[in-house]
Amino acid sequence: MSGDIHDIRGLHVIVDGEHTLGRTHADVASAALRGGARVIQLRDKRLTVRELYPVALELRELTREHGAVFIVNDSVELALASGADGVHLGQGDMPADVARRLMGPDRIIGVSTHSVDEAMAAEQSGADYIGFGPMFVTATKDAGAAKGPEGLKLVRGCVRIPVVAIGGIKASNAKQVIDAGADGIAVITAVTAAEDVEAAAREIAGQFGVH
Repeated sequence: MSGDIHDIRGLHVIVDGEHTLGRTHADVASAALRGGARVIQLRDKRLTVRELYPVALELRELTREHGAVFIVNDSVELALASGADGVHLGQGDMPADVARRLMGPDRIIGVSTHSVDEAMAAEQSGADYIGFGPMFVTATKDAGAAKGPEGLKLVRGCVRIPVVAIGGIKASNAKQVIDAGADGIAVITAVTAAEDVEAAAREIAGQFGVH
């Protein structure tokens, strides 16, 4: 990854159509970007790649207008087709080193991890950053027991690449996670399901000093 071009620090908003209160992906992403989101990640497991392609193109344009990073969840194919800045892979997805061969050296590859061993393996396989969590109890995705800020501190001490914390994070506990060493915070419902998406994003992004 070309680190001087892509900065994945700060607030990541994962736009998932299941958690937007019926609003479009683009409407939610636009509001989150106005609120200070630095990264928009597209994730919607209900839709096919064909159905997500026009959505991805729209989010690609929005993020470009705001000088933000656009990441596609799971699909290297969709990331490449839409011109995304990168892809975020789960433990059951394509290995990071294989994704790197397909995507080239200049796109971002993130990997979800839930332990020190997974975090170190992701770094060794060439990931540019890791997602780590869940930080707190969350109903959005079952990724095991909450790791908490202490678990984050442990992982932060074992890898050199940026760590993006995820799972149950909201405005009221974001500072704990930042203080524990998170380079970024990824949220879904705390922003996308808020009545005022822009304000919700600003409240969390402001804790990084973005706004």
